[in-house]
Amino acid sequence: MAASAASWAGLSLARPLVMGILNVTPDSFSDGGSHAAPHAAIAAGSRLLAEGADILDIGGESTRPGAIPVTPAQEQARILPVIRALAAQGAVISADTRNAATMAAALDAGAAIINDISALTHDAAALPLVAARGCKVVLMHARGTPATMNDRAVYDDVAGDVLAELLAARDRALAGGVRAENIALDPGFGFAKRGAQNVALLRATARFVATGHPVLIGLSRKQFLGALSGEAEPAKRDPASLAAGLFALGLGAHIVRVHDVAGTVQAFHVWRILNARYDG
Repeated sequence: MAASAASWAGLSLARPLVMGILNVTPDSFSDGGSHAAPHAAIAAGSRLLAEGADILDIGGESTRPGAIPVTPAQEQARILPVIRALAAQGAVISADTRNAATMAAALDAGAAIINDISALTHDAAALPLVAARGCKVVLMHARGTPATMNDRAVYDDVAGDVLAELLAARDRALAGGVRAENIALDPGFGFAKRGAQNVALLRATARFVATGHPVLIGLSRKQFLGALSGEAEPAKRDPASLAAGLFALGLGAHIVRVHDVAGTVQAFHVWRILNARYDG
């Protein structure tokens, strides 16, 4: 178990961090195609920074259920110009990828964090690369691939099973040379989890926080929030996403990955004020 971290990726964890989503893809579930061209993605990233994003999570491969994989070369062509430009602006960049070659190229371009939905299991070269580079890494829980994960959403106890499987991935990373203080954990909402399973997992956030690793919560505009809110259109689920994110903060989560950075930053600021303890 890791000791509770005071900072991660050079950012203090004394307050919750906002990770802004920047998908440089034509087919992501919520914003696919919005930032497919590098100039549009760079402009969007600059806007997210101005709105208060602490981290930009840049991805070039859609991982929504049923998504078709792209080659590392395609992925790199999409994201590397964007990473270089935004890193030059001083952004803390997370590269959302499961491919070791893309991880290496992204780190060379200025990324500081690798965010891997497969927890360094998709590509055999990923774990040794992350260990050798000494970068920060987000290990996310998932089962199968984007094409098969919905068929693997079967659990005896979703929170307990996910925590056990994620800690097993953490232990593999440690055994492979990744330092404990570099690891953050993500329960993987929507990845091999359906409907009420996501709700149960969210309610168990404190169990993941108890590991001592920073906990990243990625539930922005997810389908289960659409079911809870009655909103069918992903882009209109920001209020539901914000409510769920604040709930996670109340249980100790450290980083929330969102599309709506401006609204989240404002809400988190007020949440912190209202939850502050005063001496009288």
